[in-house]
Amino acid sequence: MPGPNHAPKGGYQKPKNMGRTIRRLLGYLTSNPLPLLLVVGCLLASVFTNLGGSYMLRGIINDFIWSGCTDFAGLGLAVLKLIGIYLLGCLATYIQSATMVRLAQRGINRLRKDLFDKLQDLPLSYFDKHPHGELMSRFTNDADNVQLALEQSVVSLLSSCLMFVGLVGLMLFINWRLFLVTLVVLVATMTLFKNLGGKSRKYYRAQQSALGAVNGNIQEMIEGLKVVKAFTHEEQAKKEFEQLNNAYRDAAQKANFYSTMIMPVAGNLMNISYALTAAAGGLLSVLQGFDLGGLVVYLNYSKQVGQPLNQISQQLTTVLSALAGAERIFEVMDTEPEVDNGTVTLIPAEKDANGTLSAYSGQGRSRVWAWKTSKGSGMALVPVLVGENDVLTELGQAVRVENGLKLLPPHQDSEEGLWVKIAPDGTLTEVADLAALAGHGWAWKYPDHTGRSSLHLIRGTVRNVPGEDCYLTELRGAVRFHHVDFSYVPGKRILKDVSVYANPGQKIAFVGSTGAGKTTITNLINRFYEIESGIITYDGIDVTRIRKDDLRRSLGAVLQDTHLFTGTIMENIRYGRLDATDEECIAAAKSANAHSFIRRLPEGYQTMVSGDGGNLSQGQRQLLAIARAAVADPPVMILDEATSSIDTRTERNIEKGMDALMENRTVFVIAHRLSTVRNSNCIVVIEHGEIEEKGDHDQLLEKKGRYYQLYTGQFQLS
Repeated sequence: MPGPNHAPKGGYQKPKNMGRTIRRLLGYLTSNPLPLLLVVGCLLASVFTNLGGSYMLRGIINDFIWSGCTDFAGLGLAVLKLIGIYLLGCLATYIQSATMVRLAQRGINRLRKDLFDKLQDLPLSYFDKHPHGELMSRFTNDADNVQLALEQSVVSLLSSCLMFVGLVGLMLFINWRLFLVTLVVLVATMTLFKNLGGKSRKYYRAQQSALGAVNGNIQEMIEGLKVVKAFTHEEQAKKEFEQLNNAYRDAAQKANFYSTMIMPVAGNLMNISYALTAAAGGLLSVLQGFDLGGLVVYLNYSKQVGQPLNQISQQLTTVLSALAGAERIFEVMDTEPEVDNGTVTLIPAEKDANGTLSAYSGQGRSRVWAWKTSKGSGMALVPVLVGENDVLTELGQAVRVENGLKLLPPHQDSEEGLWVKIAPDGTLTEVADLAALAGHGWAWKYPDHTGRSSLHLIRGTVRNVPGEDCYLTELRGAVRFHHVDFSYVPGKRILKDVSVYANPGQKIAFVGSTGAGKTTITNLINRFYEIESGIITYDGIDVTRIRKDDLRRSLGAVLQDTHLFTGTIMENIRYGRLDATDEECIAAAKSANAHSFIRRLPEGYQTMVSGDGGNLSQGQRQLLAIARAAVADPPVMILDEATSSIDTRTERNIEKGMDALMENRTVFVIAHRLSTVRNSNCIVVIEHGEIEEKGDHDQLLEKKGRYYQLYTGQFQLS
């Protein structure tokens, strides 16, 4: 909000590139120059009618009043013309204001929308580096300043400049000698505006800073009131607030003192100018025959000439601050968006009675999903032999298999890839059906992170039909990390050479100290951040080749910090899948054991949630987050401390529901309660970003390593 002299409380802020910012703002105002030309035309008409109407008084006074003329009809006609000119000015001002307000409102509406849309495209790393309050100020303070400037300040600034130039020009035209008297006062007035305005802006900046400290302290005290009372720090809190409040008062007093002093001092200077001008004008009338009408009009102009200067001083600060705010908005909008070069997409699919995979053609929600990969994507689909520990051997290479048999590449004349087996005695046996080969499977073949061509096993059904331009591979949820390194900040590595895998339907648990890198691993699966080296595959596909929206659509997550949106309980559960029916949402709530407490709420599933679920307990909010993930029905589930805020009894009650949620899914679990990960297929112990040990519960206990220490230590505590 502006101060008493309409200067922004943030103080004077000059834009870095004024011309570029103005051009971009004009683009938001309108794509058609006609409305802007209409505004400029009406603005000129308003100024000229104001100045011209005042100048008409010179002829009325000289011709009808000072000369003693009794032509009342002529006087009446002159007055009617004067009224007509002022009415025309009023109409022009109305049209100009209405048009500008409409343009400004529409422009800021588009600006806010584009800014919000841009935030959706920015990577999470951007929000890690920029405080949320700073981004919020782009929508509120900066956007409001731009809107105020476009609606009022810009037009007022242009009008004041035109008015000042017009007044000076007419005053010089009426009597240039008399203008020398006015010029002295104008110089003094401009010096006053510069000095007092500078001090006012300086203290407004201090006031804004002090106000931020006061608001921050109030918010902190309200949120931490239980802690304050628990440690009986009420008096200390009062003293801290009193100091901050007094600092704000002192800054506000000085800012408002200099701001409010400008108008009275400027007004008195104008009165002095008026008196000096009247005296000098009287002498000129007596000595040089200066006409009375000209003197009256000049005195009227000299009374007005200070007002445009004051308006220019006020509005220039507001406009420049608004342009600086617009630059900050455009800086966010010019930030590089989240890079997504993925070409592999996720489509609904179906299987017939023979297990053949194809694109889904039925009604409703498909229960099978498939990755759609273009045959020109640089990824080749090849048949492989699957050995122990998933060691892959491409069938197109001569390799030794059981009983001394060998496989040869397909015949040159065979487009379908005809294969033969060679017995030790040299006998050739044609194999028409590759699936008849024991251990035969399919794999993706493409360059890995080292640049060498590598094979990645596909565990689901494959569709590879000659003549079709794409492959279809069933979404199963096999996730593998191959020697992954990652850093949030360059030079400070968080994960070091992490290699871990999860096959479809397996439950993988990550345990370790706080800050060891457990949550970071799960953040990399859905590409919230990009790895430095290594490769992460999903169903054999490098995740960087999968379109991000499709990748994340296949994942479900229950995060440690639950977040609920303003709306009903039902809407918050449905957030996991927007096309879910009420029955599906209720079933998901039952599986998460949230149904019982939801029924007891005043409006049941229609109970409103606001303030991030402030009317619910932390445990209830987490149960809703679990239900939200359950209704999404994804093949891969990430549970980051999903039961951290649930008591032991409730945790036992939802174990069956969680087991149902995890059934036939790949699940990544992060937990501090080691009792919740005992039934995991693999437990990965991470310390300082490195995998210290991994295995199932019994294997790790036998090793008596880090996991054994954590597990036995927990039981000693309990």
